[in-house]
Amino acid sequence: MNRNAVFAVIAVLVVAVGVLGYLYYQQRQREGRVEINLGKNGISIQKN
Repeated sequence: MNRNAVFAVIAVLVVAVGVLGYLYYQQRQREGRVEINLGKNGISIQKN
């Protein structure tokens, strides 16, 4: 395997770790939120 291929594999792994970290961060931000909806059936409160 030549040097450019090694750098390409490392770059792909770094991007994958970054994307997974961002998705984990988004999921953690959603936890603990309270959602209040007002509709035909009245008020509903949900904790996510």
